[in-house]
Amino acid sequence: MSATTRITVTLPTEQVAELRKLTDNVSGYVAEAVSRRIRHQLLGDDLRRHQEESGAFTDGELAEARAWILGDAAPVGHTDAA
Repeated sequence: MSATTRITVTLPTEQVAELRKLTDNVSGYVAEAVSRRIRHQLLGDDLRRHQEESGAFTDGELAEARAWILGDAAPVGHTDAA
């Protein structure tokens, strides 16, 4: 089990009401949302850094990435060895 720190977070009353409808584990739900947001931020930083070093993504690269993200295709060089 990972270490935890107790904090206080202030949210609009309406959000808290909707959140409690969705889960009995508010702390876990919020922790998952924060984790997702951190991953999103780090990925964005990595993508910006890559473009600064290598130039803008081509239309083909963007199309391939969209297909992979949406599950329409496997990443380049990926093979299923089942």
